[in-house]
Amino acid sequence: MKDKKDLEKSLGFIYENQALLDEALTHKSFKKPYDNERLEFLGDAVLDLVVGEYLYKKYPNYDEGKLSKLRASLVNEEGFTKLANHLKLGDYIYLSNAEENNNGRIKPSLLSNAFEAIIGAMYLSSSLPKVEEIVIRLLEEVYPDMSLENLFKDYKTTLQELTQARFGSTPEYKLVGSRGPDHLKEFEIAVCIENKEYARALGKSKKIAQQISAEIALKKLQESKK
Repeated sequence: MKDKKDLEKSLGFIYENQALLDEALTHKSFKKPYDNERLEFLGDAVLDLVVGEYLYKKYPNYDEGKLSKLRASLVNEEGFTKLANHLKLGDYIYLSNAEENNNGRIKPSLLSNAFEAIIGAMYLSSSLPKVEEIVIRLLEEVYPDMSLENLFKDYKTTLQELTQARFGSTPEYKLVGSRGPDHLKEFEIAVCIENKEYARALGKSKKIAQQISAEIALKKLQESKK
């Protein structure tokens, strides 16, 4: 596992309270008296605010609908995983051996949660303006083109168009189950086409899980035609 100082260098931020950083990097599988779930909860709220304000200022001509779509394209598991990978965050997370052997360091849900947690810890260690400075820099490094046209991908609509053309039917999304406490609940959604399951995925909301499962199904159908 890499030295946390390398992470701080990548972030351009030193955590005065190193215990907070340790907590943010500790997955629940590591069996410590603490884990990063509470900081993840806080970081999620901070990121929602920071990204929302950034987009509000960056796109003065966008209405509420466009701003919401753009924020939804950034403030989600996929978006946070990209930011986490940019920082090589998986190299710094404390995991159990079992989770590590299960490819925990590259799991999108785990990386996304850890990114939210280090932002939550950063907020507690400094101030909102400092968090804004760092988050905006990371966003602009990872997304050089942050336009709505480039970022917003409605996989459900694309999948529906494809299945109507190919099968003459539309996809059906089924809630398979849910897990976790209310503030960290994940939903598992399966997508079926003509009563055949093509994919299933987890997400922090049913809509997110539907989009992820639709993306997986779409790729499968596109690959099958090659």
